[in-house]
Amino acid sequence: MFRPEIKVLDCTIRDGGLMNDWQFDDDFVRAVYRATAAAGVDYMEIGYKSSEAAYSRETNGPWKFCDEDDIKRITEGTETDMKLSAMCDIGRIEREDIGPKSQSVLDMIRVACYIKDVDKAIDLAHHCLDQGYEATINIMAISKAIERDLDEALDDLGKSNVPVVYLVDSYGTLYSEQIQYLTRKYLLALKDKTVGIHAHNNLQLAFANTIEAIICGANRLDATIYGIGRGAGNCPLELLLSFLKNPKFDLRPILDAIQMHLLPMREKIEWGYFIPYMITGTLNEHPRSAMKTMASDQRHEFRDFYEKMVDGTPLE
Repeated sequence: MFRPEIKVLDCTIRDGGLMNDWQFDDDFVRAVYRATAAAGVDYMEIGYKSSEAAYSRETNGPWKFCDEDDIKRITEGTETDMKLSAMCDIGRIEREDIGPKSQSVLDMIRVACYIKDVDKAIDLAHHCLDQGYEATINIMAISKAIERDLDEALDDLGKSNVPVVYLVDSYGTLYSEQIQYLTRKYLLALKDKTVGIHAHNNLQLAFANTIEAIICGANRLDATIYGIGRGAGNCPLELLLSFLKNPKFDLRPILDAIQMHLLPMREKIEWGYFIPYMITGTLNEHPRSAMKTMASDQRHEFRDFYEKMVDGTPLE
């Protein structure tokens, strides 16, 4: 009924923060932390580790930086075996921004990169491992990758000490056949490593594609409560926990969090299925243009947006 080696990571705060510049108040972050812990989730990704040279604290909330004092303020008083994670983007973090694990509440650092920067990601992930953290590499926008570049990247990753590599459908554009092909490709190249899946929902396939990756052998799974995330959002955590049939998971705390915290949040920021996100997904394009349209008074001009995307016309 279930594979005990499967680990679930909740990235509600980290990915959801892309919709409001990580301006979540402590009550919301604490509620997510306690709900995921009570539900039996293996990891919670509480935000990004970022350099202040790359991002401003004036426009970005604390979960873009994940200072230790901020994390401790959220986690104190809760007894749990759930591990904490943060993500860092290549080019937006310095090695010295990641201190030793002995001085951190975090258990894992996930290094995100585009395929051209896999060598830099490996170097930073090795630094994180040397500092005592668990580490993964998440190759973003894999739907844009050239096959030869992917082969070379997987070869380099296979020779590295990084134990977990994620397949990331950043644009929410992949179908089940592509997920199947890529997951098996990763597993074949990364023989002694664990493969993960991070799916976006532009085509309403994030959950289905996560299931496909599980069937093919992926054992690290990303999801968010109520599917909150950039643009069309992510695989919903409540669907995933229900599907996995692992008796350690308890859906009730997640349902409480949706009722008490995610529904009110939905009145302030929008995520999920909207036509502009569907259009960028079908065209294998970054959702930034759809997000720009959604924030404008032209958010319902669907055909105009589609024509501009097809023609490559700059958005006003």
